[in-house]
Amino acid sequence: MMTSSTDFQHSLSTPKDLISEDTLLVECLDDIVFTQNLEGQFLSFYWKSAHCCGVQAEKVVGSQLGEFLGPVSLTSYLAKIQEVSSSNVAQSFSETFCISGRVQDIDLIVSPVLVPDPLPKMVIVIGRFKPSETQTASPPTRLSEPQTSANLFPSQEKHPETAIQTDYHHKLLTQIAWSIRRTLDLPTIWQQTVQGLGKILGVNRCIVCPYEPTQPTIKIVAEYCRGTLCPMVNIEFAIADDPDVKSALSTLKPINVRNPGHQPLLALPEHPTTLRSLMVHSMLVVTTCYQDQPNGLIVLYQDDQPRRWTEVELGFIQELADQVGTAIAHASLMAASQSLAEKLQRTNSDLLQKQRELEEAREQAEEASRLKSEFLANTSHEVRTPLNGVLGFLKLILDGTVDDAEEQLEFIRDAHQSALHLLSVLDDILDIAKLEAGKLQIEMMPVKLGELLREVETYAIGQIRQKNLSFEIQKPPTDDEIILYGNYKRLVQVMLNLVGNAIKFTHEGGVTISVEIIKKKLSFQDKELPGMAKIRVADTGIGVSLDKQDRLFQSFSQVDGSRTRQYGGTGLGLAISQSLVEAMGGVVNFYSMGEGLGSTVTFTVPLYQEPVMISAQTTDNLDSLL
Repeated sequence: MMTSSTDFQHSLSTPKDLISEDTLLVECLDDIVFTQNLEGQFLSFYWKSAHCCGVQAEKVVGSQLGEFLGPVSLTSYLAKIQEVSSSNVAQSFSETFCISGRVQDIDLIVSPVLVPDPLPKMVIVIGRFKPSETQTASPPTRLSEPQTSANLFPSQEKHPETAIQTDYHHKLLTQIAWSIRRTLDLPTIWQQTVQGLGKILGVNRCIVCPYEPTQPTIKIVAEYCRGTLCPMVNIEFAIADDPDVKSALSTLKPINVRNPGHQPLLALPEHPTTLRSLMVHSMLVVTTCYQDQPNGLIVLYQDDQPRRWTEVELGFIQELADQVGTAIAHASLMAASQSLAEKLQRTNSDLLQKQRELEEAREQAEEASRLKSEFLANTSHEVRTPLNGVLGFLKLILDGTVDDAEEQLEFIRDAHQSALHLLSVLDDILDIAKLEAGKLQIEMMPVKLGELLREVETYAIGQIRQKNLSFEIQKPPTDDEIILYGNYKRLVQVMLNLVGNAIKFTHEGGVTISVEIIKKKLSFQDKELPGMAKIRVADTGIGVSLDKQDRLFQSFSQVDGSRTRQYGGTGLGLAISQSLVEAMGGVVNFYSMGEGLGSTVTFTVPLYQEPVMISAQTTDNLDSLL
């Protein structure tokens, strides 16, 4: 983009400072690299020849765009870098810059630097000065052979044919370099390099190997092959075994291998066939570098005939190698930035996840602490009340305050009842401790369902009558006794817990116990069993709200502390019952439509043998006989 001198007058101190790109020093036409935020502030800056134009790099960093150097059209430039940042897509364009009072057109590649939020956004800018047609460049000579130390691009006056060839190579160089600089993808850079060099120079093979100073080996990552040659991609070789490679890396100069037949690159132990059979006549090893630090190797092979590399070819290869070295460095920087950004993002996500987990753990710990405190308070009350009853009645007897033998006997019965209640509380606490420690052993044996239900009825009938509730037991019609497979004592404990809760929380209506036979074979404790008995305890009591039902079977958890204080109990009954039933091969379920709508608890127990069921038709016939 060219702009007249009138457009620059507001940005330059004096008109005498203006010089055109035709007068810009040739030695200053190397790459310029910097990073900026979206407001144009320089975050980092590198320009090898900054001193040519009186630019001090250390002063540029931290300065705003335009203080020491910047585009003539500042608004347009800022709009472009903001567009790159928002789209996360690199852009290339030309821009006219003012540098210490001088103006120069620069080809730019602007790429976003991907960093996680909330870090400020930034871009990396890679610029190449556009020389005028009147300028003649003299690329640096870095050849190991003395005869190539002259100017690699002779002037048109001395060598007209060479000058034409030089111009041709310049155009090819610009084309390949621009193609390489348009991407920050390393595999693309490597492949475009070998394809461009291989085709233009007409070699049989061109390979490229990235180089890391800390690594003892290098690996071929891309190649160009002409004809049917054995592939070499992914082959590794030791740097120490190859003196020519070591020399190229240390001197940063192209190495023209005089005797390729003995070169380690042509006889790799890992390769299935020797590459010496290719009869390589010529081989050139070129180092790519950035800021005088090697970062890769380019190797060119000529198999069909001996080849003497011309000064123009060597200069072209070296110049392109420099371009590739810069592109590799920029791509590596971008890859490292992206990797760092991804790592930061993963770390941030991990930290957020850990924070959430810690928060959940803290809430759970606080809830557990609250529940245990509430449990201890309730349990203390449950233990203290019957204990005080026992002590009180016994003290009355010991003090001789009873009037007669009948009153004394009544006190003894009350003390005994209080002691039984205390024992029940202590048994619950001991049972839950054993269950949580996994030390409760349950011996399985045949259990008669009828006997179990009769004991439960004997226990419940007094409380049922006291509260004036209905009580019903519904058993399936069978010709024989229903025999369960479980532990009688523990089944009684479960039934008494469930029935006791139903009676405790029911004020009107009643409690119903029903049994259902499920004929489905199962295996438990290496024993084949014919099915399950499903026992249901239903009441018409106060019920439980839907949002609190998940806490019913948690140890030390009570649905409502006020409810516990009103009705008593440790809150361990359901948790103990669930653990006991599961230990005997069954499952426990709780159902309630909400507060005031009653509750139903079901649990299953394996059958020891399949009962003979009485069909509905047989039942009807029996009824008709009666």
